[in-house]
Amino acid sequence: MVQVADGVQLWVEERGDPGAPAVLLVMGAASSGLVWPDELVDRLAASYRVVRYDHRDTGRSTRGTTYALRDLATDAVGVLDGLGVDRAHVVGMSMGGLLTQLLLLDHPDRLHSATLFCTGPLGGAAGEPAPPPADDLLAFWATMAEPRDDEAELAWRAEHWARLNGDQLDVDPAEWVALEQRVAAHSGGLLPATPHAVADQGGLARGAELAAVRVPVLVVEAPADPAYPPPNAQLLAGALGNARVVTVPGMGHALPPAVLGPLTDAIEEHLARSM
Repeated sequence: MVQVADGVQLWVEERGDPGAPAVLLVMGAASSGLVWPDELVDRLAASYRVVRYDHRDTGRSTRGTTYALRDLATDAVGVLDGLGVDRAHVVGMSMGGLLTQLLLLDHPDRLHSATLFCTGPLGGAAGEPAPPPADDLLAFWATMAEPRDDEAELAWRAEHWARLNGDQLDVDPAEWVALEQRVAAHSGGLLPATPHAVADQGGLARGAELAAVRVPVLVVEAPADPAYPPPNAQLLAGALGNARVVTVPGMGHALPPAVLGPLTDAIEEHLARSM
């Protein structure tokens, strides 16, 4: 457990050589760090000190405090501080990609590089507006807070992953159930999925500042992502100016086995280029 603020402790896990360059994995909203697949973590840990952690109100971390989403970016810096890491490669997925953009703006000296995927530019970025999530996904999210028993909640979460995965890669529905069962066992139950959705979202409209970023950035395009559909990746790369874009064919807003090889290949290549 790492204390990142008064009364706030986050569960943190490290793998790999403690003396190797650090890679900080920043997960999306309402998702424990255990959503990062072990296959991806272990591959990176062969060469790097890999860190994954639970955001507030997820997993084993502190729950029930009042905060803004931008505070979760400060928490990421607190994790690095707590582990004595001066600089890290930061990999952000979904909301984690938005938080990583805030780190690029406010703490560039703490980043060797950034990898962003399943995300879009912060609000106010130059260029055309980023497309919103798919209508059917928005309708599904509207049912998030409805009361359900544990069996129904598990089924809802598995269906959520199936929808996020998109329509290009077939995944056995049992894999999504198993993922949520692992997270529930780690967390001590099926925690509410709503705290990040209702947190203060102020201070995120800083997209116009992204053009000044000089840290090396890789943007991974997920062509089947219904939450951040194309051309979000291209718009994000354009807002940054210095970013490279790599596409993982068939990838949606999830991490099934079929995408882990090409995704990890892209991340490892970027990390090697950025040292």
